[in-house]
Amino acid sequence: MQKRLGRQTVALETPPVILSHAAVGGRQEGEGPLAEYFDHLGDDSFFGEKSWERAESVMQKIALSKALEKGGLTPEDLDYILAGDLLNQCVGSSFALREFGVPFYGLYGACSTMGESLALSSLLVAGGFARHVAAMTSSHFCTAERQYRMPVPYGSQRTPTAQWTATAAGCAVVAKEGTGPKITAVTCGRIVDQGVKDSNNMGAAMAPAAFDTLSAHFAATGTKPADYDLVVTGDLGRLGHRIVTDLFREKGVDMGGRYTDCGLLLYDIQGQDMHAGASGCGCAASVLCGYLLREMEEGKWDRILFAPTGALLSPTTTFQGESIPAICHALTIQR
Repeated sequence: MQKRLGRQTVALETPPVILSHAAVGGRQEGEGPLAEYFDHLGDDSFFGEKSWERAESVMQKIALSKALEKGGLTPEDLDYILAGDLLNQCVGSSFALREFGVPFYGLYGACSTMGESLALSSLLVAGGFARHVAAMTSSHFCTAERQYRMPVPYGSQRTPTAQWTATAAGCAVVAKEGTGPKITAVTCGRIVDQGVKDSNNMGAAMAPAAFDTLSAHFAATGTKPADYDLVVTGDLGRLGHRIVTDLFREKGVDMGGRYTDCGLLLYDIQGQDMHAGASGCGCAASVLCGYLLREMEEGKWDRILFAPTGALLSPTTTFQGESIPAICHALTIQR
């Protein structure tokens, strides 16, 4: 039986296991500090395909196949796949999975999608509705730039607050039984909009959502940042990370040296000239499914709080001058 803690959090009294996981990246990711944690790195942005959109689907195929292989599973062993991406109608995911023949739920949480898919997978498994569920997402720098900002060949200047969309994918297989880190609690985020309208400043737009969800998780579980070996948000980058730290400081909470962000980890921000850091669904997904989970398995951390964030905008809403609503989902993962 699962236990609701407040309005947003569920404690999983029969915690599901992250049985296996895999991360895929592109050339820039292969030049970053986490290169050794990827299961597959592409040589260019096309991954052997004719378009960037098809390349993104290939990344998801590779991530899923690698995760299944590492877990000793086949597609027939999966009860569901929960996946999404940044492309219109989530075609990166649906086109990737059309040949696998597995029941599929398409999700959209922008850059929070890894947290969303992992949380829902955990609830399905812990609730007895599935034995194995794959949670997956991806992003691609070129597809995201073309859809949300400017065509890549245009060569538009990037502002100092802009972040680099990761060309990456991550997949985690959540299971009822097995060996691996366990998901012990999940907190569903609320939509938070503080009026930020600049699509080149995602960190500022998403930071209030991260603060809201983390605050709810700490309150519901009776924990504080010091109770975790690592608190890691997703894709806030330099500016958003600083804003979250300041918001908690105003409430008398010291996030300390245990708090970091996937957008600060994926690249060498100075050496690779990534401005405010990394972003994109694939950023948090690949950092979790590559670096974080592997280091947990090797004993570096016993308990982490993973909280990816997403900006729920579209090109149309941006052109119409709308502000940017954001969301953050949080999961406690324990060794």
